[in-house]
Amino acid sequence: MATHPFLSDEWIEAARAIREDYADHAEPMASPVRMNQVVTDVPFGAGVLDAHLDTTSGTMEVEVGHLEHPDVTVTLDYATARAVFVGQDKDVAMQAFMAGKIKVQGDMTKLLAMFSDNVHPLATEVAERIKAITE
Repeated sequence: MATHPFLSDEWIEAARAIREDYADHAEPMASPVRMNQVVTDVPFGAGVLDAHLDTTSGTMEVEVGHLEHPDVTVTLDYATARAVFVGQDKDVAMQAFMAGKIKVQGDMTKLLAMFSDNVHPLATEVAERIKAITE
């Protein structure tokens, strides 16, 4: 299986393909959220990547670009984003937030609710596939 640098164009395309594989298995989240993400210190491209996560349709849409009216915006550096999004470690996320590596603007309760929701069994499988495509 080919691996790609986290957030590179090739990684994003491979992650989209994985998401499509699970599109028919999605279940609505108990606490929907519209979250913009700003990833800084990206080691390629313009050095900053704008992305978003939107669960209001009942599926988890993760894409590049920003939503017009997010509930919350999260800004974090590349290394922290990789550890949180690829590693799926809630403890790392909390430590990074407490250390000021994750900045949050907007409705913090939406962000916290997302982390407290029960994880769907397929989410672990998706996370493992994302790890497998990441250098």
